[in-house]
Amino acid sequence: MSPRASSFAPSPSPERQGNERIRLLLKSFGLRTSLIRLKVIDALLVAAQNDRRLGVRGVHSQLLDLDIPLSFLSVREVLKRLCAEGVVTFNPDKSYSLHPQAAAVLNHD
Repeated sequence: MSPRASSFAPSPSPERQGNERIRLLLKSFGLRTSLIRLKVIDALLVAAQNDRRLGVRGVHSQLLDLDIPLSFLSVREVLKRLCAEGVVTFNPDKSYSLHPQAAAVLNHD
C-alpha cells in the first residue's frame, strides 16, 4: 500500500454532513431519525435557501425529482408529525417551513 493511499481519509460529503445536522435536530426534538424525515427536512431547507416555500405537493414533487419514491400520503403524514412536534411550521399560504427554533438548532453548529 502506498503512503498516499494509507494517509487518505475521505472527508464526509456535504450531504452526509447535512444529514448529521438534521439527525441532531430530530434528536433535540425527541424524534427518531428516519430516511423520510431526513429527506423532507432537507427538501424544506433547499427550498428556503432558494427563497421558495413548499406545500405537501411541492415537497413530494421535489423528492420524486430526486428519485426518492415516497407516496404523497407518507410525505403529508411526516409533515403533519413534524408540525405537531414543533420542528416545522404550517404557514397561512399552506406551505411548510422550518420552525425558527428548529432553524436555530441547525445553525447553532
